Parts: sequence; structure tokens; C-alpha cells
Amino acid sequence: MTPNLIWLQCLLCEVCILPILWPEYGVCENLRKLEITGVSCRDVYAKLLHRYRHILGLWQPDIGPYGGLLNVVVDGLFIIGWMYLPPHDPHVDDPMRFKPLFRIHLMERKCATVECMYGHKGPHNGHIQIVKKDEFSTKCNQTDHHRMSGGRQEEFRTWLREEWGRTLEDIFHEHMQELILMKFIYTSQYDNCLTYRRIYLPPSSPDDLIKPGLFKGTYGSHGLEIVMLSFHGRKAKGTKITGDPNIPAGQQTVEIDLAHPLQLPDIENLRDFSELSRIVLEVQEQVRREEQEEEQRQEEEDRSQQAASQSAAKPLGGEGAEGEETAAGAEGTTQSKAPASQPFVLPMGVISRNEDYPRTCRICFYGTGLIAGHGFTSPERTPGVFVLFDDDRFGFIWLELKSFSLYSRIKVSFQNAEAPSREAFDEMLKNIQSLAT
Repeated sequence: MTPNLIWLQCLLCEVCILPILWPEYGVCENLRKLEITGVSCRDVYAKLLHRYRHILGLWQPDIGPYGGLLNVVVDGLFIIGWMYLPPHDPHVDDPMRFKPLFRIHLMERKCATVECMYGHKGPHNGHIQIVKKDEFSTKCNQTDHHRMSGGRQEEFRTWLREEWGRTLEDIFHEHMQELILMKFIYTSQYDNCLTYRRIYLPPSSPDDLIKPGLFKGTYGSHGLEIVMLSFHGRKAKGTKITGDPNIPAGQQTVEIDLAHPLQLPDIENLRDFSELSRIVLEVQEQVRREEQEEEQRQEEEDRSQQAASQSAAKPLGGEGAEGEETAAGAEGTTQSKAPASQPFVLPMGVISRNEDYPRTCRICFYGTGLIAGHGFTSPERTPGVFVLFDDDRFGFIWLELKSFSLYSRIKVSFQNAEAPSREAFDEMLKNIQSLAT
């Protein structure tokens, strides 16, 4: 049922529409709660749900390179914006943390009230502006509620405990201390006055290697970050939802070439980094040659089509379509022939934030990882190894960095987060990447 029909029925009969209204927006309160508070079904829809329906779902805040993940949901007579945070580094398998950033509620017969939930002094006056369907902004009208009696030092210590689960004295690495202090200074200046842009969960297909979705991943001194894994034909892409000063949110952190699985050496030879490096670089060269051949073939096809159109020759549409079907079939075969499991160990010299990684894997693929200097300077894609452990965990070996990232699925059921179409999802990916650059 469309929202307009719901509104019409709500005007005619407040009681009969409740069973329809609740599932439509995920409302979990009952009629008795409405009677107690003196709020009618008509008021709930007209002043709360209808007005703010466009902000339900998943969003990425514009916080420079850091990004974020916000889920806006209906909870009883409230609409709440929950910011989801990765677990404390390096515990990638732990559940996500979350905290409320704002809420909108309707407790009596008047306009909905927006409250900022940032800080430690309870709800206070806020404002939400819906810029357009896929963008909105929040503003706190009482930022003094964000301040602490101990000043910036107390605010930093509190933020550090919440963000990292430790004190600055516990962090011995000087570069890591600098990164943490930089993030606090940068993010705290916003005071919960943020612009959010809609993001979608990736669409899935029966041919996908695993179910696409959101994952937590280890990124060295930057801690844990959120990455979206999506499938695009013969490629899989990992896009950062949260980021850092080197690779900001919105950038494509890893790309996996599903047409080029890697045969790892036996477990003893796998410990030798030079052996793994040799295998990967050979595949990299093979990929380079194939890309050159594909470019040449495309140029020849373009020239042939040009000549054919000039001489009014009949186009060969049937053969092209058949070729595409064959390629798709080959692609599906590549992904479906993965062995049940094989032994896995990180080569000597490869650094991992989490030593508790799986010791068996299903299959490995050639891939590339994006690296850059501070401020996203001199970005380049470098060769690496995508390691699929199981349905919920994968890893990536960054050859040039001699580093390993472990990713674990975020097991949260996000509401109103599905893309209306594949095209809408691809457009969303393109938009957040363009904003990141």
C-alpha cells in the first residue's frame, strides 16, 4: 500500500489503519500506548511519519575523510538516528557498537520535536532540514550541552575510551597517537551539525561468491573501518563507508578479479613471502596482457563497425549476444568451483593487527588494493591477494605494504536500506566516490 493510500485511510478511520501503518514503517508500539499519551494515529502519520519518511534508512555523514554509518529507524513514537561504530580495534569479530545522534518524537498534539542526543547531558534542542529525498542535515541548537566540565582534555579522554576502548597511555605507537588526536580534533568540530547522504545495501545475485553487504575491516594504525562488499560481473569491489586521512570514506579500497583465482603453494612454501609475491606478480602480468589484448580487440571491432556502417553492411547483433552469454557462463563457473577448504597461513613478515585469523580458506583471487599518502596524495592500485575464509569473513594481503586486513560481516538487519534498482545502487557508489575525491 502506498503512503498516500495509508494517509487517506488514516483520515477516515484511525483504528483500522494501525495494523497497516505499523508494518509499513516498522513501528512497534501499540494502540494502548497511543491512547495513554493522547496521540492519535492521524497525528503520528501526519506530523511524524509522513513528514520525516524520507530520512528513514542508511546514510553516510559528510565528516571529511572519516565518513560513518547512520541508520534512521522508527521506534514506537520516536524516529531515532543511530550511528553505528565498529568494535574496538583489533576485535573485528565483535558486534557493532551504536549510539543515538538525534531523535524526533511526538508526545502530544503538536508538531514533532527534534532533539540532539550528542554529548553526555541528555536530549536537547536540535533541528533537521531535509535538503532533498536523498540528503538531509542536522543541527544542534544547544552545543553547550556537548561540553564537559573538565574542558577539552576531559572530552578527549572520554572520546578515546568510547572510540578506542583505551587511554592514550595505552597506545605506545607515536604515529597512532597522532592519527587518533587528529581524528578527535577534526570530528569534534562538527558538534553534530552534519549533512547525510543516502546509501544502499548492495543487491545480491545467486551467482555471487558470497552474500554482499557491510563488513568491519582492520586498517593498521587507523583501527577498524566499515567496508561495503559488492559484486559487479567479473569484479568484486570493497568501498569504504568509513575512512581515514590516507584513503577517505567513499573510495574503493580493494578490487577483486574473480576471473583470476590464485593457486596457493603448500603451507610451508606459503610462509615464504617471496614465493607468494612471485605468484601474484605473474598473475598481475597476465592480467596486464589480457587487458592490452582486450583493448586491441575493441579497437579492431570499432574500426570494423565504422567500415560496416559506411558500406551499409548488416550488423552482426546475434553473435555479440551469444558471446556475452558465454562470458557470463564462464564467470559463474569460475566462482562456483571453489574447493571446500585449504590450509592458510600468513607469510613471514606480513603484519596483521589480529593474529586470530582463520587457518583455512576456501579460495583466493588476484586483486588490487588502493594505497595513498596522507591527504589521499599519490593514490595507486597495488597488487594483493583476496582470501575467502567463509561466508562471513575474508582477508586481503597488501603485497607492497606487507600487511594483512581481516574483514568480518556486520550482522545487523538494517531497515529501509535496499536499493530500488541495480542502477540506483551503481549511481550511489559513483556519487560517494566522486564526493571523496
